[in-house]
Amino acid sequence: MGDTTSLTQKDRAEQTTPESTRGVFFTPRVDIYETEEELTLYADVPGVGSGDVDLRYEAGELVLHVRVKPRHPDEDFVLQEYEEGDFYRAFSIHESIDASRIEAECKNGVLIVHLPKVEQARPKQINVRGQ
Repeated sequence: MGDTTSLTQKDRAEQTTPESTRGVFFTPRVDIYETEEELTLYADVPGVGSGDVDLRYEAGELVLHVRVKPRHPDEDFVLQEYEEGDFYRAFSIHESIDASRIEAECKNGVLIVHLPKVEQARPKQINVRGQ
């Protein structure tokens, strides 16, 4: 008989991308900038409009899924180096973010997500008195 080994939940590889039914998923490049008031995420999503973006925040996770429409679906290319496909990325977000105030905008192929911090998480200046 062959050796059968069962995998524990810990040993299974975690799925970090969604199941693909439409071809390729790309991981968008991002920059995240932090100030005392908020985190700001900049994601490169070329060729995308605001209506193509599915951005969700749930249970401490920010999930970005962007549908990319084919640029030239019926063309016969002589050369094609630019691959087309959807974008997907997920981020674990600290509980200091106020989920009710998250805002996003898409400009010139860049998705900008504002993740404001809750008031309690913001640093406060303490005045020190002296004699």
